[in-house]
Amino acid sequence: QVQLVESGGGLVQAGGSLRLSCAASGRSFRSGPMGWFRQAPGKEREFVASISSFGGAAYEADYADSVKRRFTISRDRAKNTLYLQMNSLKPEDTAVYSCATGTTLGRAQSNYDYWGQGTQVTVSS
Repeated sequence: QVQLVESGGGLVQAGGSLRLSCAASGRSFRSGPMGWFRQAPGKEREFVASISSFGGAAYEADYADSVKRRFTISRDRAKNTLYLQMNSLKPEDTAVYSCATGTTLGRAQSNYDYWGQGTQVTVSS
């Protein structure tokens, strides 16, 4: 099994920043591709960003258009921790943010086998 625990959410004013963390553990964790998704009230869960497993030289990252150039996904392989640095936050970024891991990199939720419980991010105007 794999356990994913998010932290770092909270209330921030528009234009502010937050950094989310996702700690991975468990005997089945294999440092595979990881992603961040979010679900706003009354909306479907949507892709935010993903990052590949270590490829020798660098990680491959992908972002939803709505967060590109504002959010940065990264991971610390030694700490088994995934991060999401969120800058220039907007009220429409308000959502529960969840991390996930699987064996196939991509934007589809079906690519990910394990999910965290999520952390609330609220951006006030």
